[in-house]
Amino acid sequence: QVHLVESGGGLVQAGGSLRLSCAASGSISSISTMGWYRQAPGKERELVAVITNGGYKNYEESPRGRFTISRDNAKNMLYLQMNSLKPEDTAVYFCWAPGTAWGQGTQVTVSS
Repeated sequence: QVHLVESGGGLVQAGGSLRLSCAASGSISSISTMGWYRQAPGKERELVAVITNGGYKNYEESPRGRFTISRDNAKNMLYLQMNSLKPEDTAVYFCWAPGTAWGQGTQVTVSS
């Protein structure tokens, strides 16, 4: 089973940018779809974006146009570039792949 470890979170002012990374413990080349979820305090975990091996990307409405998901199968990495961050983007962000356990996530805090 592949294990996923997120990094890159932090504290940023509104309008700023962060790049999240997700390192997989094994090959992701056979994993068709991967994605990012987030969970804000007191709220349920929600999907942010997904990407397939063929490069198809889909975003939830809130981050669309501001976030970019990408993957590097050669490095077994998944990324989330987040621009124009808003306070409502504050959450713990989790990397996801089918059949894998949730990792610790990485905290993103956006101050107003």
